[in-house]
Amino acid sequence: MKKTKLMNRIIVLALFVFYMYALLRIILFKFRWRDMNFLMYQLQRNLGNPDNLMYQLQRGNFIPFKTMFINIQSLSWHDLSNLVGNIALFIPFGMFLVLLSKNKGMSFIGVLARSLSLSLCLECLQVVFSIGIFDVDDLILNTSGGLLGYCAFKLYGKFIVITSSIVQDRDIVENQEFKNIEEGEGEPYHK
Repeated sequence: MKKTKLMNRIIVLALFVFYMYALLRIILFKFRWRDMNFLMYQLQRNLGNPDNLMYQLQRGNFIPFKTMFINIQSLSWHDLSNLVGNIALFIPFGMFLVLLSKNKGMSFIGVLARSLSLSLCLECLQVVFSIGIFDVDDLILNTSGGLLGYCAFKLYGKFIVITSSIVQDRDIVENQEFKNIEEGEGEPYHK
């Protein structure tokens, strides 16, 4: 049993590492490959000249829901994929946080804080490397995705417990009915 639990934990951890790699590739590099020389050049350029960083920050959106409202009003395929994609990309993160926490004890606030922190790091990296702009709406959408993943996992867990409890109760009733029939104490219950 311990061996199975260890293997499951290793598999979940490997899947989490793969997920984080994919998340970085999608959010930071937008499916394009950037070589390390390019990233080092961007980093040195921005750290060597703070005006570049200021320019990147000035281009960003610090007004909550501004980009979301604009995207909803125009609702092109690109805008819709941006809205849904920012949420969907973080749903697995919320699930992995629960799976990787001790005794699946990650709290709602814990997932909120970690989802927000990861999203903030990714947004800041986009600015530092000049490969995107900072958008507070991405923080909101990404964090919402992490929380959705957490809630979905917790609801699924409750559903499994309720379902298994119902199955156990049914089995107990059927076993009791079988014993009563064997002992000649009555007819089985018919539905």
